[in-house]
Amino acid sequence: MKMQELRILAGEELKAKYKGLKEELFKLNQQRFAGRVEKPHKFGLIKRDIARILTILNEKKEKKNG
Repeated sequence: MKMQELRILAGEELKAKYKGLKEELFKLNQQRFAGRVEKPHKFGLIKRDIARILTILNEKKEKKNG
């Protein structure tokens, strides 16, 4: 996902997307420990998207408080 796409979304939508990504990361970690990860490159992509979402949420919180 791109930052521009995420900035358009509302706070609740971002939180829902964050929750979904965390669940997906959890499932990938389960696959990792079971020894059958089909797409290991997904770890980095998901972590990067989570970081982007958290960054935007923090920016919105600072704007609101600032």
